[in-house]
Amino acid sequence: MISEWFQRVGSSIPRGFSRYFILELLKKKERTGKEIIDYAIEQSNGIWKPSPGLIYPLLGRLLDEGLIEETKDGRYKLTKKGIYTAEDVDKINDIVKKQLEVLFRLGNVGRFVALDLLEKISTMGSILSSNLANMTDDETQKYRKFLQDELKKMDEKNSKKEKEIKIE
Repeated sequence: MISEWFQRVGSSIPRGFSRYFILELLKKKERTGKEIIDYAIEQSNGIWKPSPGLIYPLLGRLLDEGLIEETKDGRYKLTKKGIYTAEDVDKINDIVKKQLEVLFRLGNVGRFVALDLLEKISTMGSILSSNLANMTDDETQKYRKFLQDELKKMDEKNSKKEKEIKIE
């Protein structure tokens, strides 16, 4: 079901996606900026062609934030902080994916809510990623707790809705 949504979206890449794409890619192995670009083009069958003007400044920001480091041979790899961040992103992705699957099963209303939710998450993620470097550790922890609490509330609501659907 989720793949249908991505097909409708087509080649538009959400703002902030590149950042998470790089973190995810570097979890698997060290890569150069060119290898990151080439992999994106290959994996998207040429639909997404990130430019060096996108990737290299983004790599610079990730370096400044301490999420990645450059090796002696010009490759980039995740730092411990980058690994923890990537793991947090994975956890949130799993939770959101489960929530979206439930919403898509609810039919048109669920689909509408899911698409609205995706838009809000995308906007929130963009704002957060653009301000993350300026946030203190305390602010980052508060924001993380807020997101976790909100996702927990969504889990509880969806569990309740699923039970109601099963009863009917």
